[in-house]
Amino acid sequence: MKKALLSVAIASGLTCASYGYAEGPIDGTIYGKINVSVVNADNGSTDTWKLNSNASRIGVNGKTQISDGLYAIYKAEFEIAVDDGDVKNGQTFTQRNIMGGIAGNFGTLWAGHHDTPTKLIQDKIDLFNDLEGDIKNTFEGENRISNIVAYTTPDMNGFSATVAMVPAEGSDVDQDGQADNGLTDGMSYSVSYTKDNLYVAIAGDQDVDKQDLMRFVVQYQMDALQLGMMYQQNEANLGNFDESGYFLSAAYKIDKTTLKVQYGAIEDDVDGDEEETLSIGADYKLAKNTKAFVFYTDNTDSSVGSADVDDTSFGVGMEHKF
Repeated sequence: MKKALLSVAIASGLTCASYGYAEGPIDGTIYGKINVSVVNADNGSTDTWKLNSNASRIGVNGKTQISDGLYAIYKAEFEIAVDDGDVKNGQTFTQRNIMGGIAGNFGTLWAGHHDTPTKLIQDKIDLFNDLEGDIKNTFEGENRISNIVAYTTPDMNGFSATVAMVPAEGSDVDQDGQADNGLTDGMSYSVSYTKDNLYVAIAGDQDVDKQDLMRFVVQYQMDALQLGMMYQQNEANLGNFDESGYFLSAAYKIDKTTLKVQYGAIEDDVDGDEEETLSIGADYKLAKNTKAFVFYTDNTDSSVGSADVDDTSFGVGMEHKF
């Protein structure tokens, strides 16, 4: 049904012959998720209850065969707001990952507006992704950027790599006061290895989001226990911050319930400021694609010479994937 709906949608909007699309089987899927939570947020001065739509989304992805072993691939994903219908500035939809490319035995060449290879290597170590404990609230490097041109290798005995070039198109990405117009003004790369229950990856950014960054990730599955670790260093082009920190997570599955905890801390060597994040929670599987969850998060910002800023959140919610 999903493929049929997709074919109808494409046919109504585009005429394949006029755009020169290759004839052949189309493999497309409509997908998405609804994630909604009721949250009590307390920052020390205000205590507020709110309904959150946690990066709920809808998208389509797939591939079209061009010739034997060669495919055109595509993905178009948009965020939607379950709580009030307004994702941002009155918009019903906002762009998430959107890309197109060519895939074959040689690997995948792709381009678009997309998560960087550095962001993607975190895999599943962030157990509270899209919630108040999301790693992006403490650590740099969680970038989704425009103008990515990338190549991803095929799997080579568990090894895989991606290198992405980011043309600045006249922006001053390295902060030297001059416009940048090259193909490799910004760069992002990752190398990963997967074998059995072990996942190891290293990644880096150069002149992405006006900084340089290096990230190392390890994840290991031991029966019902999943452990994750990340170490990161990042430095601004202007030298106004130079951070290093680590992130740890653990999940333990008991029948339909998964217990989760994670902790992260990062310190700025320039001014001594620190950030910490702690989250605990549990997921309960209601069906194959549906879960209920509960969580508590404490995010703390410590600035030298100032009082700590402590944001705590308690929430319950449900996620359904389709």
